[in-house]
Amino acid sequence: MKKQQLEQKNNFLKTLLFIKSKIIASSFLLLAISFLYGCEANKPEEINAISSIEDIPQLIIENLETTILDSGVIKYKIITPELYDFGKKDPPYINFPKGGQIIMYNRNGEIESSIKANYAKYLKKDKLWELRNDVEAVNKKSEVFNTEQLFLDEKKDRIYSDLHVKVTTPSQTLRGTGFESNTKMDKYSFKKPTANFEIED
Repeated sequence: MKKQQLEQKNNFLKTLLFIKSKIIASSFLLLAISFLYGCEANKPEEINAISSIEDIPQLIIENLETTILDSGVIKYKIITPELYDFGKKDPPYINFPKGGQIIMYNRNGEIESSIKANYAKYLKKDKLWELRNDVEAVNKKSEVFNTEQLFLDEKKDRIYSDLHVKVTTPSQTLRGTGFESNTKMDKYSFKKPTANFEIED
């Protein structure tokens, strides 16, 4: 009798273990299915959000006035109401959406020339400035240069434009397309001069 009861008890335990193993297996299966459904492909807007991290500026500065030194000597002064540094972009650049002014100095600390514009962009690797929208430059001789786009290449000590440029000197007004100058703006030329007007006293 005891032997029969023992066998029944063993059979009951085996049945419980079998049911328990089935429950565990089912739980794992449900967990795996829910995990797979939870790991569905990223939506386009999620991918765009991740890829647009480089579109977020690393640095934002308002009302900036700073000097750029070369061997301990002031080379440039930059004045701008807003600066956005996009250092993660390729290529990295600094954006000046409200423009500003660049003042250039000689080795003696004297102002050689200055340029102001309503918009500016600086490509860091190329050390190239692009100035746009109502650009006005003035050199040491008080000659005034007006155009809608001007490039300042720091590496080549060169200023140039492919657009129309007007130069107003104390004695005459010069106009032309395709302008080139050194950064002092005391030596300049036009690829296509279009007009030369004497200024009357």
